Amino acid sequence: MNFIKRAWLSTKAKKGHSFILFLVFSAILIFVLAGLTIQNASNQSMVQARQAMGGTVTLSVNREATMEKAVASDSASSGSSGKIDPSSFKATPVSLDQANLITGLDHVKSYNYLSETSAGAENFKPISSSNSTSSTSSDAASGKIPTGGRMQAAGDLAVEGVLSTENLSDFTAGTNTFTEGSGITADDVNTNNVVIESSLADANNLKTGDTITISNPTDSTKTYNLTIKGVYKTTATTDPMAEHFSFLNASNKIYVSYTLADEMKGSDYSNAVDSVVINLDDPQNVDAYVTAAKATGLDTETYSLQTDTALYEQMISPLENVANFAQKIVILVAVAGVIILSLIVIMSIRERKFEMGVLLSLGESRWKLVAQFFIELIIVFVAALVVAGFSGKYVGNVLGQQLLDQQTTAQTTSMTAQGGPGGNFPEGGMGGFRGPFRNFGASSSASAKEIENLHIALSVSDLVELGGIGLGICFLSVIISSVGVIRLDPKKILTM
Repeated sequence: MNFIKRAWLSTKAKKGHSFILFLVFSAILIFVLAGLTIQNASNQSMVQARQAMGGTVTLSVNREATMEKAVASDSASSGSSGKIDPSSFKATPVSLDQANLITGLDHVKSYNYLSETSAGAENFKPISSSNSTSSTSSDAASGKIPTGGRMQAAGDLAVEGVLSTENLSDFTAGTNTFTEGSGITADDVNTNNVVIESSLADANNLKTGDTITISNPTDSTKTYNLTIKGVYKTTATTDPMAEHFSFLNASNKIYVSYTLADEMKGSDYSNAVDSVVINLDDPQNVDAYVTAAKATGLDTETYSLQTDTALYEQMISPLENVANFAQKIVILVAVAGVIILSLIVIMSIRERKFEMGVLLSLGESRWKLVAQFFIELIIVFVAALVVAGFSGKYVGNVLGQQLLDQQTTAQTTSMTAQGGPGGNFPEGGMGGFRGPFRNFGASSSASAKEIENLHIALSVSDLVELGGIGLGICFLSVIISSVGVIRLDPKKILTM
């Protein structure tokens, strides 16, 4: 009788045994498929996160080199060693000629010029907190801000000069949203257009098209008439320090073209900005981009390229952990499946020693007996594969989401304990209000959020991979369970 036919008849005749094998195999395949789908979904989400987040490279003044030069200069002039006169330190703004060397390189998705200062409110009132003060040239003692490497009198308003508000993290993250008009774009270069916050607009009955007047905090005789192009609403929190400095109030922040901010900051900022933020298409291209940027002849002694992939790493860290855990699930379940099925088949073979002895004595080859056991297992495997195909996706969704939630919670707890990733530090980090001082004011609610949902979908490749693993489990189980019996002679098998 053909061994394939014998396998089919044996499977039908031993319904209880076949049903147990079916349940065990179904459980094994369901968890293997769940692991595969979780792993593939995690890897796909990481690719999507890379494409969505990109990487950030900031061109700014090389403060360390600048400080070293200042120390060397002061040491040479005064004869002292290792000391610097604070009044002599002056940071060099970033030349746009230098910036243009690297903004057109490969992998650049977008870029932004950033130049920050402060201003006094002339024909309108800033939003004030209790005890807040403003300062112009007449009362500069009330507060000063670091801008361009020097201390400057603080005004009523924080002025952020940009090339485009569209690429600012506060707008891309949803912290700031437009309620009226539109933002600053490259078309606003050399104009006096401005974007203001909705609370400031409501308090002064301002709307798009209206004109406001601001003054230079270091020289109140210099005033600028600005046309309101847009109004935005912010959900950023305001630091308690805003009680003493009105420009740190989140509602007192206005956006203008970088050219206007440069004009307010003086001749040193002609064709220059505090920093240039370059957004790349993929964090994986950051190192290659930095290498290419340095090869353009960029003055790396004066300027530095700071890379920032922390937000991307923050996003994908839970996904990487989930993917690694899912891979371990696949391996452990596959190994456990081989062991469990081997034990079941071994017990089955021992119960069928008379059948094997008769078949061998009649001249049936050993490999056909092994093939019969393999076919019997394959029949059960096919039925279990159908069940796993329908239910594995749902098990993967539940299991994957629980794993992701646990990893995200652990990540958040860890970062909270460490004081956060520093994600609230805005782009640039060097000029104007960049760095920790600017964080005394409005801090972003979140520049990037962890991926909270894992979208698991069953694909043909998942089923093919599951089928390959299942066949491997069948093969190894049969080989392991048959080797102890098939090597014996028929007479010994019959007398076992």
